[in-house]
Amino acid sequence: MKTSNANRNLISDIIWGISIIFWFILLWNPGNLMTAAHCQMTLCEGSATSLKMFLKINPFPEMMAGWILMVFAMMLPKLIVPIQIIIDHSFKNMRFLMVLLFVVGYALTWIVAGFLLNILILFLNIQMPGSFIPVVIFGVIALIWQFSPTKQRCLNKGHYHPILAAWGSKAYKDAFSFGLTHGFWCVGAGWALMLFPMLLPQGHNFAMLIVTFIMLSEHMEHPQVPRWRIDLRLKLLRIIILQNPIKR
Repeated sequence: MKTSNANRNLISDIIWGISIIFWFILLWNPGNLMTAAHCQMTLCEGSATSLKMFLKINPFPEMMAGWILMVFAMMLPKLIVPIQIIIDHSFKNMRFLMVLLFVVGYALTWIVAGFLLNILILFLNIQMPGSFIPVVIFGVIALIWQFSPTKQRCLNKGHYHPILAAWGSKAYKDAFSFGLTHGFWCVGAGWALMLFPMLLPQGHNFAMLIVTFIMLSEHMEHPQVPRWRIDLRLKLLRIIILQNPIKR
């Protein structure tokens, strides 16, 4: 049940469009609704009392809502290929629900990760309010993780697309399971990159854009042998340059 190129392009355009809408809300932040979601350390103003006041005004559920918004803004484009695969291997009347279950499964893994990461950030704010030490420490951790064999294994696993049942409840179960598995390896590959912008006292929006570019680019790379190496994974940048050559 292979979809046509036109339909595949339409799927891609729809996903990119939804992602852009999430980015618009995330960056525009109407009414400062997303202030808590970004978990800026400067909001703590260097005291535990300020942190308590911050949590009273912006409860943890709102922080999680902001995290979910950030995940969908940054991660949806990475789901284009898996969603196209699901649509290619499912009956027309089952596609929407299978895709929805896949996305829900994928989102659940990031929600769990976000819950843990937000708790970590709040703990750091309580223990070291206003300090840049966590930024430096987790910046180094993110850099080490970026070039580690474990990160490469997670990226490799993210390219695995299981065989899905074509009919019945098994098809829906497989789609949901595929989302959970795909999300798990995405979290494994990108947790450090996602955490770092949340720790920055300033410029977190710009940092999120950079992180999104990096994560999309490394997702486009072919699987490689896991080993320690400095690999910037700039495939997306190379594609952009090739499609827009400098005119002399």
